[in-house]
Amino acid sequence: MSSEFVSLEQCLETHIPEQELKEVKRILYGGEVPLLTIPEQAEKLSQKHNFEIKGYQISAAKEDLTSPRIVRVGITQHSIVAETTAPVSAQRAAIHEKITLMTEAAALCGVNILCFQELWTMPYFFCTREKQPWCEFAECAVSGPTTQLCQELARKYNMVIVSSILERDHTHGDTLWNTAVVISNTGYYLGKSRKNHIPRVGDFSESTYYMEGDTGHVVFQTHFGRIAVNICYGRHHPQNWMMYGVNGAEIVFNPSATVGGLSEPLWGVEARNAAVANSYFACAINRVGVETFPNEFTSGDGKSAHKNTDFFYGSSFVAAPDGSRTPGLSRTRDGLLVCEMDLNLCRQAKDSWGFRMTQRLDLYASSLSAAIQPDYEPPIIKDLC
Repeated sequence: MSSEFVSLEQCLETHIPEQELKEVKRILYGGEVPLLTIPEQAEKLSQKHNFEIKGYQISAAKEDLTSPRIVRVGITQHSIVAETTAPVSAQRAAIHEKITLMTEAAALCGVNILCFQELWTMPYFFCTREKQPWCEFAECAVSGPTTQLCQELARKYNMVIVSSILERDHTHGDTLWNTAVVISNTGYYLGKSRKNHIPRVGDFSESTYYMEGDTGHVVFQTHFGRIAVNICYGRHHPQNWMMYGVNGAEIVFNPSATVGGLSEPLWGVEARNAAVANSYFACAINRVGVETFPNEFTSGDGKSAHKNTDFFYGSSFVAAPDGSRTPGLSRTRDGLLVCEMDLNLCRQAKDSWGFRMTQRLDLYASSLSAAIQPDYEPPIIKDLC
């Protein structure tokens, strides 16, 4: 079964001779990405609690006038812990405990910015289209228990944390949103970014719970660099990636929950293309495992009613603006990926390729302004002969 296939990297390393493997990695990943040494304490913690930990380095060219801007970024992927029939409080507490341990490992690795997967505190229950008990997972972005936990961890480890939650907006009619909360390394609530694009495909019936976000393409200036959050389905929209770059992001996180039968062939392409096209680092993050719910549900793809989600295939990775990328984490295991990056590479890629200089925002703006009008007619030149 595809769910038992551990990773593309493991398959390549097992079956391709070392000399050929270097050429394969050059073509697939833009070259061999150097390994980052993982501290012994972090390794022991990962072994004790059964999650993998991988580290890589992506460097920039040495400059005479500008010092390196070295940042260590961490991304996590994980399965749920408790059964979906357990009380909501028990399910969330179990995941809080798991991610607290993974955050400790990230801190031991010197991580400066840590991003969790999409809606990390809960099962991905949107396929059920049921409101109870699932809406109980929603919480305030500013003062909810998950944000409070992240603030404690951020202060403890001097680490920026990006936390994707189901938000309950008490100010505006108790509405729900798919929201990424950004906590500064001092534990201060910096702000939030809501999911711009909502899927209506297969088992992903998310518009039953929330609609498209209203925060635009906000970028957060942190102590370690300018970051943004392109939540899940937004990775399928190049314009969405583009706007974070236009607004100055140097690292864009893409916390996701996506399954093998739906999107896996696209997974290694979209974030990497975004990193190249927009001259920033892109971090693609997915969850792992199959989640089972108490009641059967149907989906939009003709399948018979079922209780299980498809397989969340993990494979989280980091892509760089020069086209290189790290290998991915496992398809089947919880994991922490640490990437040490030099943010000077963003500017160096802009100088080298000139994509930002040669883009035509004026042309796009004019064309898009016309395209959204109700009487729009595409400028198609027809052969009338």
